[in-house]
Amino acid sequence: MSGTIRGRFMRGGTSKGLFLDPVLLPPAGPARDTLLAGLIGSPDPYARQLDGLGGATSSTSKICLISASRRADADVDFTFGHVDIATGAIDYSGNCGNLSSAVGVYAVEEALVAPVAPITTVRVWQANLGRFMEIHVPVTERGTVRTSGTRAIAGVPGTGAEIAVDFLRPGHDAAGHVLPRNEPVTQLTDGEILIDASLVDAGNATVFIRAADVGLRGDELPAEIEADDSLKQRLERLRGAGAVAMGLADDADWVTGHKPATPKIALVAPPRNYEASDGSKISATQVDIVSRIMSMGLAHHTYTGTGAIALAVASRVPGTLVHDCLAHKPAESGDVLQIGHPAGVLPASAEVVTGEDAQPVALRARLFRTARTLMVGEIPTRPD
Repeated sequence: MSGTIRGRFMRGGTSKGLFLDPVLLPPAGPARDTLLAGLIGSPDPYARQLDGLGGATSSTSKICLISASRRADADVDFTFGHVDIATGAIDYSGNCGNLSSAVGVYAVEEALVAPVAPITTVRVWQANLGRFMEIHVPVTERGTVRTSGTRAIAGVPGTGAEIAVDFLRPGHDAAGHVLPRNEPVTQLTDGEILIDASLVDAGNATVFIRAADVGLRGDELPAEIEADDSLKQRLERLRGAGAVAMGLADDADWVTGHKPATPKIALVAPPRNYEASDGSKISATQVDIVSRIMSMGLAHHTYTGTGAIALAVASRVPGTLVHDCLAHKPAESGDVLQIGHPAGVLPASAEVVTGEDAQPVALRARLFRTARTLMVGEIPTRPD
């Protein structure tokens, strides 16, 4: 396919991605994936994505396909693709919580929903996970998306209008169950020893381990983790073992080659004082937990949105490693959790109840993000 494709380049939270209408693309399959990866600038053996729109990080190598929903209970259908920078392979097995905020902006600006001031609620069918979301977009009296506001996001300069993103029943099944193995702690092997892990499937499937169990404090900046190849390999082995334990794959090595985006693996530790990536001082009193998360094999510069959802849900489940690390146990299920990550503090909340089978069920989880369109235009495609 050659020519041009109309699209939007958008920021949502701490991520950027290319937003496209799938009707303008070939049918789902290898030809479409090759086209989409090429627009982002992959495959790229130099890992720079110089020949495309990607930014050579896991946070900026993303595709969002948005269309009017064919469902009566949703306004738009949303498919997320995470593009491997080097190989160009696209992982469709998860969602991006940060870019989910921009899905609501896209829906209003592309007239897929009628704007209603002051807040337009966009009902989203998240096709990757088969789950619903509600994106609450601030809108002016003229019907345009409001982007200016006072919400600050650690890792994004300036402030913007707050967009609340609600993940509805964000578990591994329609009921919202969040523990795939029905246990708060599972032991995984890193190839040599057993490590405690909490396997939580909410937002995206996530493997939580104690930072101390792999020789870390929990407040390391990404560069420190990136410099330790043996640590990254160990974390990847644990991620693969977690995927197998959660029933997402039969072989841990296969996970590395075919599911680089999910599950995520995250390190957790009790609150502590640390210095953020911009040099600011984060006090242990500002956060409920300290965490670092890996994305596509690399240490994330802030925190993934879906990782924050999984963390918020896990914090409401007694016995998980996340719950055990909390400075203060939540008084109510919907209390906001303050997550200390490399760039600062990220708030998230979750409503978790005990189901009829005595297992935890997530009813809703919420992120607070900002988002805006960076560019609208025609994108040249590579010639066939």
